Amino acid sequence: MDAEITLTVDGTRHRFTVDTRTTVLDALRERLGVTSPKKGCDHGQCGACTVLLDGVRANSCLLLAVACGGSRVGTAEGLGTAEDPHPMQRSFVEHDALQCGYCTPGQVISAVGALDEWAAGTPSAATRRDGTPADPDDEIRERMSGNLCRCGAYANIVPAIREVSDR
Repeated sequence: MDAEITLTVDGTRHRFTVDTRTTVLDALRERLGVTSPKKGCDHGQCGACTVLLDGVRANSCLLLAVACGGSRVGTAEGLGTAEDPHPMQRSFVEHDALQCGYCTPGQVISAVGALDEWAAGTPSAATRRDGTPADPDDEIRERMSGNLCRCGAYANIVPAIREVSDR
C-alpha cells in the first residue's frame, strides 16, 4: 500500500509517495538522493543512519516514513557546504576524526544533536545528579555511544566534539 507524505529535508520540502513499509533512511537515499545517512546495521545499533528528526537525534533505519510525514529531517549534507562547512564538520577534519568515513555523517549529525541536548540541559547517564557533567569527555562519550566507528577514530572524535562544545 502506498501513501503520500511530505518531509522537509535540510530545509527543502518534498512531497512524494512511498510504500507504507519504507523507512525514513530508504526514503532519503532511494527517493530523494540524500546519501549522507548510511545503512550500516539496519537495526538501529550503529548510528550510521542518524538524522535530526524535528531537531532530535534519531536512527532513520528504524522510522517508518509514513509515521514521520510532516517532519523536518536534518542530515549532515544540510549542515554546511564545501566552501563554508559547519563548525562540527570543520572540527572533524581538523582533528582527523575519521578514517574510512562511512560513519562520519552519522557521527557529525549526532554530535550536533548531542551538543544541542547538552546545551538544553538534557541529562545523560554521565550527568551528575545535580545536573552537572562529571567530565566533559565522559559526557561526550556517553552522548555519542550510539554511534559506532569500525575504524576506531574515537580518540580524535571526542576532541573534535569538545572543541565545538566550548565546555
